Amino acid sequence: MQRLFMLLLTVMVSALPAVANAWWQADWKFRKQISIDTTPAGAAINDDIGRVPLLVRLHTGNFVFDGVAENGSDVRFVSSDDKTVLNHQIESFDPLLGMAVIWVDVPAVSGGQRQDIWMYYGNEKAPSTANGQVTFDPNYTLVYHFNGAADAPPRDSTGYSNHAQTPLAGVVDGVVGRAAQFAGGAPLMLPASPSLNLPAASAFTFSAWVRADQPAGDQLVYARRDTGNALLIGLSNGVPFVEVNGQRSAPGQPLSPAAWQHLAVTADGSQIVLYVNGRSAATLAAALPPLNTVAAIGGDVPGQAAPAAPAADAAAAPADAAAAPAAAVVTYAPFIGAIDEIRLSKIARPAALILADATAQGAESRLIAYGADEEASGFGFGALGFLLAAVPFDAWIVLAVLAIMMIQSWHIMISKSRNAGRLEKSNDAFRLAFSKVGKRLEMLADDPRAAGQLKDSSLWRLYEVAVNELRVRREQGADTRIISSATIEAIRVSMDAVRTKEQQKLGARLGSLSNAIAGGPYIGLLGTVLGIMVVFLATAMAGDVNINAIAPGMAAALLATAAGLFVAIPALFGYNRLVGRNKEINADMRVFVDEFVARLAEAHGETDYQETVHKADTARAVAGQA
Repeated sequence: MQRLFMLLLTVMVSALPAVANAWWQADWKFRKQISIDTTPAGAAINDDIGRVPLLVRLHTGNFVFDGVAENGSDVRFVSSDDKTVLNHQIESFDPLLGMAVIWVDVPAVSGGQRQDIWMYYGNEKAPSTANGQVTFDPNYTLVYHFNGAADAPPRDSTGYSNHAQTPLAGVVDGVVGRAAQFAGGAPLMLPASPSLNLPAASAFTFSAWVRADQPAGDQLVYARRDTGNALLIGLSNGVPFVEVNGQRSAPGQPLSPAAWQHLAVTADGSQIVLYVNGRSAATLAAALPPLNTVAAIGGDVPGQAAPAAPAADAAAAPADAAAAPAAAVVTYAPFIGAIDEIRLSKIARPAALILADATAQGAESRLIAYGADEEASGFGFGALGFLLAAVPFDAWIVLAVLAIMMIQSWHIMISKSRNAGRLEKSNDAFRLAFSKVGKRLEMLADDPRAAGQLKDSSLWRLYEVAVNELRVRREQGADTRIISSATIEAIRVSMDAVRTKEQQKLGARLGSLSNAIAGGPYIGLLGTVLGIMVVFLATAMAGDVNINAIAPGMAAALLATAAGLFVAIPALFGYNRLVGRNKEINADMRVFVDEFVARLAEAHGETDYQETVHKADTARAVAGQA
């Protein structure tokens, strides 16, 4: 029985989710599983993405913000091997509001796969290691999160320090964090630096989240001009376009007004591709011209304009060309709306990365899935510790009742199993000794050592009462050399009375096991029903049907049912085993009573004891019929 209990306990502990995973460092008390899913069930990206700065967006629906430092300084990201620490940058972290935006440098993301990383937290002594300069790879030459002061120029998160030259007109809530607001005023000017220079036919990537509030006319999102050369990215009546030296991409579908959408442009030296929401929207067979000057965001470069079409060659012009009207000049309207998460790269980013950025950074990210928080435990319980922390007070009452029932049932099973084992062993020793008695039935009672050696035997107690009956009669003057059938029957009755008491001892407290078997699941179900009622009520009051918001409460409610089954299942196995052993012991006692009475009749009974007993039984039957 003890081996069965230990095996059951080992199996249940090994089934806990955190046992299979090592813990990175013991100083960190908590961790959270974060899954990157490029399978069809997630972002559905088949091509390898490679190195990516992954957006981890935390809120009260997927993170409780308990046990973490106020500024997130103790947050660490570790790969699935629980050894490799990943670089990260904290854009914003506010436990009071329950919101955080963190960028994590994931070295390699494969297509069509699911991989995990771990976010560790809960170490008040840990210094901050967040650093955007190492989080974004060196091919990023400018990254603006717009997480600084509203009246200050945006600062570059990369190591190139390409900070803006002019301040923002205002900030609004963006798709990621805060975004730059453009209300038709002066554009945001980017510096002219060696890291931003673009040689002829060079590679280049621009990406940003754009919200066009008034998409009328031609508006520029990004503009850069240098001695007659120009690279323009903008909207023409809401339709995205990219233009190089007057050559514009073919028009596609317009952007939805006042809605955030991801816009990206890549150039590889021979072709320029325009992406909308991670999908290719237009291509332009052209190479970038050399550009080494300042650039503008949200409008044209001040003092610059572009002709509507290339001017005619002067050598080919007719003689009266001087009388012809001048070519029309295109004037771009300032951009009206908001722009968030601007990135410039000196390489052409792959299409898979553009799609991953649009998918991960959007309001409904399908690339990232957040698992349950786990708490470090010396017993390796892992996620179970976090689950217990989510259990409300009323559910603890149910769990406490079940814990009491479990302790009681296990104590009964272990103690009665030990008692049955001692009794069976002692009964075997008594049978061996009694087999040598023959007709000297009182021989074991005369041995002073037998009482100490066989004290745990139920057969010994039956034997003692039978021998005591003989000796009492002898002391009262009765002749016990020949015993009448009535006396033998009286001795049998005395032995049966002791056997009944022994049966009662064996069956004592088995009713508690029956209660645990029958009542444990019902009590657990009651706790689950109450917990689910509370979760649904809180969800209705909050108006939030996010699965991440209700999942912890649901899991904690189901814990009550699991606890009820944990009480009932071992109790059921233990009860059936004990009942089986008790039946075997009862059968041994019944056989011994018959054996002892038969030997007593053989040694001291009348000449035809069986016949006398038969006659007595017949007489009783006739009397009963009368």
